Amino acid sequence: MKRTTVVIAAALALAAAIPAAPAHAQNGNLTRSFVSSAGNDSNPCTITEPCATFAHAYTVIGANGIIAALDPGKYGPIAITGPVTINGNGWAAITAPAGGNGITIDAGSGNVFLNGLEIDGAGAAYNGIVFQTGSSLTITNCTLQNFIRAGGLDFVDGNGILMQPTTGAISFRISNTTLSNNGNNGIDYLPPSGSATANGIIDHVVATSNLVGIVIDTSGGGGSTTVAISNTISSNNGTGITFTNASSALEGSIDNSTISGNTTYGIDAEAASDLEIGRSVITYNGTGIFDNTTPDRVYSYGDNRINSNNPNIGGSHGSTLAQSHALQ
Repeated sequence: MKRTTVVIAAALALAAAIPAAPAHAQNGNLTRSFVSSAGNDSNPCTITEPCATFAHAYTVIGANGIIAALDPGKYGPIAITGPVTINGNGWAAITAPAGGNGITIDAGSGNVFLNGLEIDGAGAAYNGIVFQTGSSLTITNCTLQNFIRAGGLDFVDGNGILMQPTTGAISFRISNTTLSNNGNNGIDYLPPSGSATANGIIDHVVATSNLVGIVIDTSGGGGSTTVAISNTISSNNGTGITFTNASSALEGSIDNSTISGNTTYGIDAEAASDLEIGRSVITYNGTGIFDNTTPDRVYSYGDNRINSNNPNIGGSHGSTLAQSHALQ
């Protein structure tokens, strides 16, 4: 997958064009607020008098506060501007607005934790979660689906999760989460510029029926980036997993994962990405592993099952993978 500086221009154009979710600052003093399907935003957002929307419940808590959903319901989009925990308890839903995002995060140096949310684009919204700033982002037990790609703006819309930091050091963890039927990518780590550094974990994730299941791309910007993918299924996408960079250090690992039934590539490794693969099943893809790194920096621990692809190994380095330099 080749990306150019047009992505940066597209990101800026999209930011100007897409209406943001309602922006409400944390200005309250509660440590915990509550929403309910029977709630009302004129209520004080307590457990006995809950609010109706995440956006309003966010206004009554202070930094590092917690918002909890008391019962199944749709609680609306939210713009996060500081550290917060949103606990959907597995039954809270957000239908993102047409041409907008479900959750937009610009948390400065804060930590954001999202749990148990179903975020749906309904075939009209652009992204499920957009992360711009924050010290850390944790997403667990969530479902993100049905986001569309706007005409002519590649990669920065149509994503389940889009991470676009430009500065600072961040960590992200995405676990026990499903991303499906998105016009672009299930997970897209794509700094448009700057020198943000990142350490990421993607664990027990299912990515299916997206353009690309998981993208880690520092070709537009970003500093040292390390991402570990484990216990994950990326299947029935255009491409299963993509790692690509420009001059910044990008290191990744794929462990105990299944990458199958992807139309173009199972794994696409580009430029100077450093990728190690172990205990994984890579089968029934267009090309199993497309190794286009320079120099050859895709390594196998020798315990993978790579078969029934056409071909199994392709790209600039022929039909075999280097044995991992870490293999003892």
